[in-house]
Amino acid sequence: MAVFGKAQYIKRVEDDRLLTGTGGFTDNLSRPNQAHVVLVRSPHAHAKILKIDTSAAKKAPGVVAVYTWADMEKEGVGNFAFPTMFPAADGSKPEMTPRRSLAHEVVRYVGEAVVAIVADTREQAQDAFELVDIEYEQLPSVTEIEDALKPGAPQVWQGAPGNIAGYNKFGDHAKAEEAFKSAAHVVSLDIVHQRLIVNAMEPRAVMAEWENDRLIVHIGSQNPSVTRDTLCDVILKMPKDKVRVVVRDIGGGFGMKVGIQPDEAVAVWAAKVLKRPVRWRAERGEEFAATTAGRDQFHKASMAFDKDGRILGLRMEAFANIGAYPSRGGVVIPLFVGPKVTTGTYDIPLVDLKITCVITNTATIGAYRGAGRPECILNLERLMDTAARQMGMDPAELRRRNFVKPSQMPYTTAMGEKYDSGDFNLFLTKTLEAADWDGFAARKAEAEKRGKLYGRGLASYVEWTSANVMNEMAHYEVKEDGKVVIWMGTQGMGQGLQTSFTQLASELLGIDPSQIEIAMGDSDRVGGVGSMGSRSAYIGGSAVLSGSEKLVDKGKELAADALEAATADIVYSAGRFTITGTDRGIGLGELAAKQPDKRIFIENVNTVDGIAWPNGAHVGEVEIDPETGMVELKRYTTVDDVGKPLHRPIVFGQIHGGCAQGIGQALLEENVYDRESGQLMTGSFMDYAMPRAETFPTFNNQLDDTVPAKSNPIGAKGVGESGTVGSTPTVMNAIMDALWPLGVRNIQMPATPQRVWQAIQSTRK
Repeated sequence: MAVFGKAQYIKRVEDDRLLTGTGGFTDNLSRPNQAHVVLVRSPHAHAKILKIDTSAAKKAPGVVAVYTWADMEKEGVGNFAFPTMFPAADGSKPEMTPRRSLAHEVVRYVGEAVVAIVADTREQAQDAFELVDIEYEQLPSVTEIEDALKPGAPQVWQGAPGNIAGYNKFGDHAKAEEAFKSAAHVVSLDIVHQRLIVNAMEPRAVMAEWENDRLIVHIGSQNPSVTRDTLCDVILKMPKDKVRVVVRDIGGGFGMKVGIQPDEAVAVWAAKVLKRPVRWRAERGEEFAATTAGRDQFHKASMAFDKDGRILGLRMEAFANIGAYPSRGGVVIPLFVGPKVTTGTYDIPLVDLKITCVITNTATIGAYRGAGRPECILNLERLMDTAARQMGMDPAELRRRNFVKPSQMPYTTAMGEKYDSGDFNLFLTKTLEAADWDGFAARKAEAEKRGKLYGRGLASYVEWTSANVMNEMAHYEVKEDGKVVIWMGTQGMGQGLQTSFTQLASELLGIDPSQIEIAMGDSDRVGGVGSMGSRSAYIGGSAVLSGSEKLVDKGKELAADALEAATADIVYSAGRFTITGTDRGIGLGELAAKQPDKRIFIENVNTVDGIAWPNGAHVGEVEIDPETGMVELKRYTTVDDVGKPLHRPIVFGQIHGGCAQGIGQALLEENVYDRESGQLMTGSFMDYAMPRAETFPTFNNQLDDTVPAKSNPIGAKGVGESGTVGSTPTVMNAIMDALWPLGVRNIQMPATPQRVWQAIQSTRK
């Protein structure tokens, strides 16, 4: 095989176990004498807890224990750490309300855990659930950003006046004002980025058990070592060498399974105090109500152009709902992460950006695939298409006039971010060709003959990656049978990392893929940051590259000793070390067998030079029935720059899945709370629409790998979230293109049949 998957591709390593039902999911685990946790959750959005009576539940059959926060506090359990709070616009700093594993004194959203029941079986715990008597005094609640900011609004935290949890700003307000005053064209849009539920195939699950004097925690986590550290420092108050976190198959993470959430920690603590195995698995309804959600932002966006269509400045005011308690991602994503791509692929000289984080009586917002970048790119691309229509210009031409050029690389944006590489016009051109841009008129005419509206949308995107941590671990172990086990700090969760890293290591070491095992998910074996922020391929892959090089170098030293030759005379090829100019040599496995512990072991931490910037362009076409508002996605094309792909089929799968999630946001998904009561209205799949196969046409996904990243030695750029970033604005632009001739000028997501139909009807009055 050629380097980095340019010839043939290995069969997916994960497929056999996943397709035959033998995957190792957390909830499949079962242990003798195990107990089960069921959580009693708040039915109110905001209420004082007046009394908790658990006496009847404690007497129920099979019940082992019933816990409240008072029980956990007695054992020294700490509060979950908040991110650093940022001052509000007036300079005041919010006073944080402690977040505990179980609510104490006040509940602040529907679904907040209050009582934990531990029983011999899940069914017994569920029966005892009905016997817990909690008396509440309801308080006024607020769930919408707009309502939370009104004077006199109910306060979620008393220490956060006005429900403000933080504020940030970027750019030069005065210069941006001047640019807008001098502009020949100004476009403005109000854009709602609705709240989304994170639906992984396997809900969150925990199995905690004792092994001698150590607590072993099996959990679906995107970063095992970080999860262990949080448990030890906050919940268990145990030395880190006494806790081991093991991650098996996860069944999807999407940001929801970064770290550990408060309700998950209850089961681990129960196992500690009961000294027996304890299991917890969220019901699907609990995931709707209580796990971290995504997006939930409102943006007011404007862009100024000169008479030739060149961008003079960009202005955005953003409000981000973080829920009742801030997670690290919930605050950092809107204040810092999303803004990194605010200028996208365009040479925008001035920005004026303000972001406010708002507290409400809703479940906590956290990372969700794309994490801030889909919001900012959608704003940008909606503005670009709207400007093109208002100026009577081809949307592709408007983008071309404003792209950052390859000759400007490395390019520093108005946000201070440095793009190391990129040819945005190249990918736009390739996407237009692949999408048959020039054939659109004929397809539109055919649809109109059938009484349908037809539109096309375009988006150019750039993606920020790395989660701002540039190092990762890849430890190598060669066994005496020649098997090479690589312990990775990244974490597979369905994205095919085992396959990609096997492919890469196989090519680097020149050995058969069957001789390589990629091992992840064990805090005992390897640390590392984990997988989030599309960092796995280029940061983890670079660790595989450096680890392979170190293994070969170490092997040469050991082979020189074994073969009684000088190290400089040893060469390596295809799993074998030989003396230059002779046929004398020794294989990897044979060399490992000669070592005192029958193995060769290399500890390896690698650091890349900086952030990678995936990018590309998407084109989509939609058909709308004006009588029903039904939107049908007819064609979808992408050409993506992921740098050097490690395993192309895996990359295409990631792009496909990302597009599906982004299109789901554009057309279907929306988490809704009742504005008056704070009750969750979309608490199941009966009320929350998820995309299905019938939602999509066959995607035409293509790659161009001629613009590798310069920030890492393998030239990869990341791909896990790119499809999500580019797809949502593409579909919304296509819908607006179809509706524009009718007089519709803006529509919010999701573009449901009802919302589209109402927009059409509003133009007929």
